[in-house]
Amino acid sequence: MKFLNLGCGTKTCDRPGVVNIDLSILLRIKRSALLSKLVPIILNGERLKKFNALPENILVHDLSTGIPFDDNSVDVVYHSHILEHLDRDIARGFLLEVKRVLRPGGIHRIVLPDFEFVCKRYIAHIDASDSNSGEAAKHDSFVGEVIEQSVRREAAGTSHQRPLRRFIENILLGDARKRGETHQWMYDRVSLRSILEELGYSEVVLQHFDSSLVVGWNGYGLDVDENSDEYKPGSLYVEAVK
Repeated sequence: MKFLNLGCGTKTCDRPGVVNIDLSILLRIKRSALLSKLVPIILNGERLKKFNALPENILVHDLSTGIPFDDNSVDVVYHSHILEHLDRDIARGFLLEVKRVLRPGGIHRIVLPDFEFVCKRYIAHIDASDSNSGEAAKHDSFVGEVIEQSVRREAAGTSHQRPLRRFIENILLGDARKRGETHQWMYDRVSLRSILEELGYSEVVLQHFDSSLVVGWNGYGLDVDENSDEYKPGSLYVEAVK
């Protein structure tokens, strides 16, 4: 089975048939013999740990130029928390590009933040805050769940670095928007289903992090953490069949 893990970052899978595809800095370093030798100097902490765990089945590629596979050649395409970072017109083109490479009956698994989930939490917290001043003091964090990543200026990972490293990374890599980290749109189960059906997918199915039409899904480990718990709580899981 040919399985594409698009925009994987460091959330990779080493199972046979899987191709992990991204243009992230850690994957570029992994594929470079020269840069790999400099890893102890340019990486530290959690980044170094993630780098050391990367498998060899990596393809460094800019997905904005398309998916480098033939028509009707792939069994499964998976991507997590990518679609919301694309402008809406670009997102539709991306979904069609996935459909192009999928074989008939192939499965397109999409994971992204669930706008319904964060909005329900926000509304519920308004009610809780009306009668509890302690809860009211926390309310900004619930607003942040809805809009923070759309207005963020500095990349999250860089903001936690020491001052010199932080300065250099911002100069070299740019702000959060330039790195593709900000949200350009949000989706829920209604809007995403509507788009996929409009684009001609034959079947659209809501899933959970541990359920899938993909045989042996839980063995891929892509939607779970090291403890087999949900990797990104608050996500929407949708599968579309070509």
